[in-house]
Amino acid sequence: MQHIYQQGRNGYTLLLLHGTGGTEQDLIGLAKEIDAGANILSVRGQVLENGMPRFFRRVAEGVFDMEDLRFRTDELYQFVQEAAWQYDFNPSKVIAIGYSNGANIAGNLLFRHKNALLGAILHHPMVPDRDVTLPSLANVHVWIGAGTNDFMCSPQESEELEKLLQEAGATVETAWFNNGHQLTMSEVQAAKAWYKANIK
Repeated sequence: MQHIYQQGRNGYTLLLLHGTGGTEQDLIGLAKEIDAGANILSVRGQVLENGMPRFFRRVAEGVFDMEDLRFRTDELYQFVQEAAWQYDFNPSKVIAIGYSNGANIAGNLLFRHKNALLGAILHHPMVPDRDVTLPSLANVHVWIGAGTNDFMCSPQESEELEKLLQEAGATVETAWFNNGHQLTMSEVQAAKAWYKANIK
């Protein structure tokens, strides 16, 4: 997978997953704001939609190609395990930071793979897969940045995701913003405060 790896100093690794049309460069500044001492593993989605990189295919806006989502999620999980060996970081200290499409595949890592992530910051995610039984997510911390007026992701979607993760044992905090589907600095700062309180 096309990616960037930057070595940190504190033992944590931030797995960065961009939104539709983004690249592996997009979230690096955000990651450094949240934890300047962490390793960075930033991945580019391998699916193209009208020339725009994504992490998995969709049938229509808000309608996922479920077979491709499951395949790409397993592929990403395997890639992170191999990267941990290649770059010598601890795979049990990976925190995903995803926006939109990237948040959806990060959420699906939690849905499909026990111990895939220590935690996750999900900016404007949807419920990735309603047909899977979640593994135990005890000791996993998740922060959801949701929009009260998000045209791509309804408040009900965010609330349902929170509930599913909590029922699997995760500790979940949802923060609400009134900026549509945009990722704003106020949202990043809220995620940073949560990270400092819950991860390190």
